[in-house]
Amino acid sequence: MTRKKKIYKKKGKVIKDLTRNIFKILNEDSNKNYNYKQIAAKLKVSDTDGKNQIIKKLAELTANQKIKEIDRGKYQINEDRKYHIGTLDATSNGNAYFICDDFEHDIFVPSVNLGKGLHNDTVKAYVYKKRRSNKLEADVVEIIDRAKTEFVGVLQMNKNFGFVIPDSNKMYADIFISQSKLNGAKDGDKVVAKMTDWPENSKNPFGKITQVLGRPGDHDTEIHSILLEYGLPYEFPTEVEKEASELPIDITKEEIAKRRDMRGDLTFTIDPKDAKDFDDALSFTKLENGNYEIGIHIADVSHYLQPKTTLDDEAYDRATSVYLVDRVVPMLPEMLSNGVCSLRPNEEKLTFSAVFEMNEKAQVINQWFGRTVTYSDKRFAYEEAQAIIENKNNIIPADVSLTGEAYEVDENIVEATLKLDELAKKMRKKRMKSGAISFDRVEVKFELDENANPTGVFFKEAKEANKLIEEFMLLANKKVAEFIGFSGGKPSKKTFVYRVHDEPDVEKLASLQNIISKFGYKINTETRHKTSDSLNKLLSDVHGKGEANMVETLAIRSMSKAEYTTQNIGHYGLAFDYYSHFTSPIRRYPDVMTHRLLQHYLDGGNSPKAEIYEEKCKHSSKMEELASKAERDSIKYMQVKYMQDHKDQEFEGVISGVTEWGIYVEIKSNKCEGMVRIKDIKDDYYIFDEKQYAVIGQSTKNMIQLGDEVVVKVKHTDLERKHLDFNLISH
Repeated sequence: MTRKKKIYKKKGKVIKDLTRNIFKILNEDSNKNYNYKQIAAKLKVSDTDGKNQIIKKLAELTANQKIKEIDRGKYQINEDRKYHIGTLDATSNGNAYFICDDFEHDIFVPSVNLGKGLHNDTVKAYVYKKRRSNKLEADVVEIIDRAKTEFVGVLQMNKNFGFVIPDSNKMYADIFISQSKLNGAKDGDKVVAKMTDWPENSKNPFGKITQVLGRPGDHDTEIHSILLEYGLPYEFPTEVEKEASELPIDITKEEIAKRRDMRGDLTFTIDPKDAKDFDDALSFTKLENGNYEIGIHIADVSHYLQPKTTLDDEAYDRATSVYLVDRVVPMLPEMLSNGVCSLRPNEEKLTFSAVFEMNEKAQVINQWFGRTVTYSDKRFAYEEAQAIIENKNNIIPADVSLTGEAYEVDENIVEATLKLDELAKKMRKKRMKSGAISFDRVEVKFELDENANPTGVFFKEAKEANKLIEEFMLLANKKVAEFIGFSGGKPSKKTFVYRVHDEPDVEKLASLQNIISKFGYKINTETRHKTSDSLNKLLSDVHGKGEANMVETLAIRSMSKAEYTTQNIGHYGLAFDYYSHFTSPIRRYPDVMTHRLLQHYLDGGNSPKAEIYEEKCKHSSKMEELASKAERDSIKYMQVKYMQDHKDQEFEGVISGVTEWGIYVEIKSNKCEGMVRIKDIKDDYYIFDEKQYAVIGQSTKNMIQLGDEVVVKVKHTDLERKHLDFNLISH
């Protein structure tokens, strides 16, 4: 639903945002003095009443020690004021939080103090204590850097102008569009609007429409909107496609001569059955000494993706492939991602490999890293590899084979798969004993028809075949990082790209404990090892229960975020001291950087400047987060779309969140989440109780609490906002 705009007129001659504008003038040069006449001139105030307002405001700010009078009638910014640089985290109700390393906690910013600051903007803020509550609040005095200036929304036209109503509930201001800036857009179109100006006396920013996406509710329009909301592209520029198509792809004898030739080794891939690109393959050879040589072979993307090319610039900008419900937006053009770099069966490929000699205890005896040429003998779907593991014979049942027909598999591949599974289980057991945390979450997947409409929902859970691949990829990533980061028995100072994961925040764990105790669970945070052991027990105990998804989500939120950096601190969740990303260069740019640096050091190169790579790591982490948000939004969108066809159906659900305005309910059968507004619960008048994560009926004292099982029915679906409203049928 679009909301009608009101045109506001100035009331009297009160100068708008006077405090903020005085700060802005004095901040321009903190060493310069200004009298009221100079400030009036800068503000273009010439009338006596306006000047009196300025004089009065200057006296007030001086009395509050926010500015200082350094000479009679001359004012300067008070440098003793507590100014801080940080970022804004906007909320859906128009307020925000100021996030700054100078403070342990985020600081509340009421809407009147935002000073035109928007979500994720870098700002300068004055932090002060409220007189009555003594709590800290922040007042934005300067916008240092806009996080974004383009917003996706719906155009609502008036007679000679329009407003773009942004899709994001974190963008509190609608964007004014003049008639000349419409770019062909019509009333009701979904568009991309670019902010061009935000006049001091205007409630709304001014902008222009840069792209018309289509009509709201149209499938492609909504999917493109999700991508553009996070600044993610959905097609490649022509020059990038052209450069990719002109790459030499023949594998020459000269190139093979530079590499370790492993084409004769038994090699195969295991991937999702609908995968189109294959980053990795495993090779298996039984050695005469009874040990096993296992190769983890990764597409040698860096051979084709050369620095300082248009193709590399585009890959770096994207930094990651984006996996939406109905499509993949790749980091590399299809010619590379699904073609020349994909380790397809019965094709020779250029690869970058980590080769390990392992014994029966899954210990690494020897290791080798370098460029190779390989030949994949077979392509398996996870379901097929799982059938081998479960049946322990060489016949794959027809219902899980790729072709739909039963067929025999080479005995050597069966033997290799079973031995790799055995070794993977031993490695996993060791990891868990070392303190790794097992987040084996159930994935929500959709069955789609030819028009990408959801016809069903199913859950995907990691089985032994998935874990087999995971363990060997983890091994390669870990050993590559150790090889560069730890030499001669001590940490090296070589610049490298690490994937790190800090220890969880103590306060977040305490908050998690407070919530899960209501379900009868507990965690022990006395030591690092006890924390990880009790988290694993929690995840195991909750598995398969109605509250599982909610508790798992809360547990993940209590963790720190994994990120890319040149400063190694280890990976808490995996219990590794050294960890990198080496195994997916088709879909992750940090893996490309890892390949380049590894080869650079294998060639005897010196350590490059860390600052350059640290900047690239930050960019990659940021793009990964945006891609993750887009992926979550596409799932929400598809859930709402799915529920549109189930409005007459009652569903059992679990209360997954409680707020002052409503309770969130997650449906057990499909994990779709929606809200029951408190005003729509008709059997009593309910009040929010923050401490008990509940709403309580004023008359009946009936408590509806986090984790309670309820029955709901769809009240309203909003595809544009990706939001579901439920009616509560019983509780």
